[in-house]
Amino acid sequence: MDLRKLSYIAALIGLFGLIFLILAWNVWISPPTELPRSLVLLLQLPLLLLPMRGMLHGQPYTFAWATFVALLYFIIGVDNAAIDGRELYGGLEILFSILMFMGSMIYTRLESRRLKAEEEQTSQD
Repeated sequence: MDLRKLSYIAALIGLFGLIFLILAWNVWISPPTELPRSLVLLLQLPLLLLPMRGMLHGQPYTFAWATFVALLYFIIGVDNAAIDGRELYGGLEILFSILMFMGSMIYTRLESRRLKAEEEQTSQD
């Protein structure tokens, strides 16, 4: 399997891992007590849903700006990992955000190179 395909899969695993982790943690495992569940989900999930369509279609531009989204969830994960009782949640959030970040970054680089080479090949013909 080539690195481009592997990075694509890694980025999608990170994206869907974050989505399912946030849903599972805030709905079943440890629902928030001070805020309604729906408010917590409305604050955390929409940002992950924005790049989903472009990432599923393999658009390099979407992967490029999805790296910034992954960094935000990395910061949130570090914050959660520092709170007693949320270490596991924070650690998994860090893991999935790094997977999404690295996969997106590598895929963007390799896919843009491939598209550029393809463009040069068609212009030479």
